[in-house]
Amino acid sequence: MVYHQALICLNGHCVSASIDACPETDQKFCSKCGEKTISTCPHCQSEIRGRYNATSRVCLEEYKVPPYCHNCGQAYPWTRAALEAAGELIMEAESFSDTDKEKLTSSLPFIMIETPKTQLAITRMKKAFLVIDEFTADAIKQFALAYGCDLVKRDIGLTSFVALENV
Repeated sequence: MVYHQALICLNGHCVSASIDACPETDQKFCSKCGEKTISTCPHCQSEIRGRYNATSRVCLEEYKVPPYCHNCGQAYPWTRAALEAAGELIMEAESFSDTDKEKLTSSLPFIMIETPKTQLAITRMKKAFLVIDEFTADAIKQFALAYGCDLVKRDIGLTSFVALENV
């Protein structure tokens, strides 16, 4: 086994990054938000990858909840919920045209992963920051900070952006 099995709530809170090795951490609901927990992909039933099983060496890397299933490629429930919430937030921006709202919303998945369309998503975000209100811009930055790939975080300058959850 290369990876342990993780237990994640439907909102994306990690309950255990190694539920198989620490069964005492099992819980049916999240203690942070009360949502149901899962340890397998709802689409293919493959185990959700947890912490790397570093039996021969020490693994110091922090565990990150995966956005997509490694086996079937489907978005996990927390990923779909985050994309939906960010899309709804964009649709509420009054100073942004409907066409630009749709373009930016369709680019959200490419903020999360690095693909050939990621640079387009970055460009659309930067353009949005020029015209949308500060509150909406900060919320989109929070989404990118929480779910964005490293390329996005670097290119839109989120290394100095303070996450609200850390305040």
